Amino acid sequence: MPVKIVTDSTSDITPEMAKALDITIVPVYVRFGNKAYRDGVDIGHDEFYRRLEQGRVNPSTSQPTPQDFAGVYRRLTEAENDIVSIHVSSKLSGTYEAALQGREMAGATARIEVVDSGSTSMGLGLATMASARIARLGAELQGVMAGVREALASTHIFGVLDTLKYLLQGGRIGKVKALLGTLLNVKPILTIRNGELAPTGMARTRARGVERLVDYLKSALSIQEMAIVHSTTPDEAASLRERLLGSFPTRQIHIARLGPALGAHGGPGVLFLAFREKMKSLLEDTVGAGANRLSGM
Repeated sequence: MPVKIVTDSTSDITPEMAKALDITIVPVYVRFGNKAYRDGVDIGHDEFYRRLEQGRVNPSTSQPTPQDFAGVYRRLTEAENDIVSIHVSSKLSGTYEAALQGREMAGATARIEVVDSGSTSMGLGLATMASARIARLGAELQGVMAGVREALASTHIFGVLDTLKYLLQGGRIGKVKALLGTLLNVKPILTIRNGELAPTGMARTRARGVERLVDYLKSALSIQEMAIVHSTTPDEAASLRERLLGSFPTRQIHIARLGPALGAHGGPGVLFLAFREKMKSLLEDTVGAGANRLSGM
């Protein structure tokens, strides 16, 4: 039986992408006061960002429960499928630990590998999608795991924020706190380094910040797949995609929305660029028509 791929909703993989690649997404939780919502299930993106900007209650987030993972693992292993479950960096969330506990609770006879991606958003998402393609090619568990490791090493993410306000409120500031003394009227540029959010520069204007993101793409080698992730600026994301298609005409460029779990910490105006370099373990023509259908999402 094929290896099944599981991830969490911080990957920002759209429902359409997940369905096409047979990826199961376990939602994290977003809370406004005492009310909890499953990311992407009980609360939509538009409603979430409206409440984030206009509401008086700051949202908080929490990982899926071990029971959530156990239920997914039991269902997927009913047909004796092995599972590779790939999750947001353990330095940013307790999701990885919850998945490990869920594996023990599931009591499945099939093999379940739980992976700490060391990343998030479409840094996690692109690597998970590449791993799902390897699984769909018929690779067994060992081969999929080798592909996961290569995909994670080949995937990078950079982003520009309008403000650090929401990171501060959510306690996810990490190494970005080094910027706090110099953030008067500048836009911080971030990456994921060693599993944590880390500053990689700053720009005086948003336009210059976006240019810095494009520069990171231009300095990479053999880019095979990209994703633009926005929280509240769909027109900007679409315009950037058209621009990048002119510079990278043979590449796959997806557009995704920053989900509530990460949006609670990034806030409005977040723009990420994620890219995956070519992998030896993945026949890149398997991206093919399926990714072409998804590239505008």
